[in-house]
Amino acid sequence: MQKTIGIVGLGKMGMGLARNLQEHDWDVVAFNRTFETTQKLAAEGIKPAQTIRDLVTALPAPRTVWLMVPAGNIVDDMLFAEDGLMEHLEAGDVVIDGGNSFYKDDAPRAKRLASKGILYMDVGVSGGPAGARSGACLMIGGSQETFDHLEPLFRDASLPDGYRFFAGIGAGHFVKMVHNGIEYGMMQALAEGFDILKASPFALKLTDVSELYDRGSVIESRLTGWLTKAFRVHGESLENISSTVAHTGEGAWTVETAKELGIPAANIEQSLQFRKDSAMHPSYTGRVLSALRGQFGGHAVEGSKKEG
Repeated sequence: MQKTIGIVGLGKMGMGLARNLQEHDWDVVAFNRTFETTQKLAAEGIKPAQTIRDLVTALPAPRTVWLMVPAGNIVDDMLFAEDGLMEHLEAGDVVIDGGNSFYKDDAPRAKRLASKGILYMDVGVSGGPAGARSGACLMIGGSQETFDHLEPLFRDASLPDGYRFFAGIGAGHFVKMVHNGIEYGMMQALAEGFDILKASPFALKLTDVSELYDRGSVIESRLTGWLTKAFRVHGESLENISSTVAHTGEGAWTVETAKELGIPAANIEQSLQFRKDSAMHPSYTGRVLSALRGQFGGHAVEGSKKEG
């Protein structure tokens, strides 16, 4: 395939992906609703587009456009609104939705695009902004033929051997949805454990505990490593971190899907409920969860010392 890509959406993830691919010798054309954000990349060799039409015009056919925008209406706006991608793309072009879209939204979008001969792939992107910038974990859904065509792109965007294809429109976003549900449960267990450690009768240095857990223990993980970093940045009390924990759609979607499939998912469901209740019930557990979100996702997590 031609190593030319259009990227729509230059938040933390889209900006990192644009720079990542540009360093892998891709010609990157980028569009963001705020053109000033796009212009900043011009000095790095990334071509700024002021409109969707400009983006499409700058790409040689068959075109590939990778959306990195939040799930929901903004995806449909970028695809189907007046002067959106569908209006300007042609048969044989490909749209990749790399956001955290609900997997059930993929098939209707793909069908609508297919009416014009435009192909669609759904890609779950894990690893946060750092992953997008240096190599992400990609969970790819769609058709085998389109994947085969785009595989060089996914190989360059991911960590070494960090991508897999799952046949079917929506399969990639389904795998990512469940990944995020599991993430909720893992983070909850880690946060609760460190709340217990903090309350113990021993004078435990929590940074030493988290660092040791991340040195060959059964619970060694990126999350444990991120917690160590959070302690070093914010202090073990995490007193400046909010105990109100944000929750996005993926946790709730995982719980709803588990119920549809008749599969108990108590750990994930309780983790989600904790986040929903966290604003009314401040705790150190909530602070740990927020601190972790700040480390891997770059989310704003500062709060009041009066919380928890």
